[in-house]
Amino acid sequence: MSSSGSGTTIVVPCYNEAARLDPVRFMRLAADAGVDLLFVDDGSTDDTACVLGELAMLYPETVEVIGLDRNVGKGEAVRAGLAHALARGADLVGYYDADMATPPDELRRLVETARMYRGVNVLIASRVRLLGCDVRRPTMRHYLGRLFATASGMALSVPIYDTQCGAKIFRRSETLAAAVAEPFVSRWAFDVELLSRLLAGSAGRPGLPPESFLEMPLREWVHVGGSKLRSRAAARAALDLLRIARRARAARVRAAHAGVLLVNEAPVLVAVPGNEDAA
Repeated sequence: MSSSGSGTTIVVPCYNEAARLDPVRFMRLAADAGVDLLFVDDGSTDDTACVLGELAMLYPETVEVIGLDRNVGKGEAVRAGLAHALARGADLVGYYDADMATPPDELRRLVETARMYRGVNVLIASRVRLLGCDVRRPTMRHYLGRLFATASGMALSVPIYDTQCGAKIFRRSETLAAAVAEPFVSRWAFDVELLSRLLAGSAGRPGLPPESFLEMPLREWVHVGGSKLRSRAAARAALDLLRIARRARAARVRAAHAGVLLVNEAPVLVAVPGNEDAA
């Protein structure tokens, strides 16, 4: 893939996706949305590496593949891909589920919105069941998702509706680079952890203002079977959420304390007799 590319790189984490990966739809997405695709093979044990390798050979200017030597989970695959894309100079980066539950036209709409509104640093696809929209999720997943999203919003202290949709776009910044520089603590709640790092800041980089985050309701989203999230993993994600909430709270306290120190240490201008213009 060219180091200049389109300026927008979409990371696609893959684990044993050989059977359902649709190369034709992905290449149409790349052409229609004007994006580069970075597939991250998360230690697959099927033919995923072969499928991706052939795709990269056919479209070397648009497709790049990086392989992880073992399965480390979707979150770390996404993090590795985002860090790689930023290192290659992409101005906009994002991630997108390999099952294409978010249709390609919807991802294209997200990319176009991010390009249009330069004040938006984080654009989050949101699966809101509205009249006129075709958002189809199994009933139990929908309600469990609402519970998790509500808890996530409380952990982040922002009114977010959907943290877990697998389609997000980020604008290049030092804060983003710092947020993906270190491994995630959570394997399954990494979306929330990433948003938390961006809001709070990390590695000495300031957090991004909440008003630069935007949720965009999807017009279409259809659940695709074959999810690798099991009940035990869902329970671990809930526990991870508690850890993320504690870390976020501690980060906010540190930031508030730093703000007090800056105020206390601010220089005070003193008028010098005979030189009032200096005041």
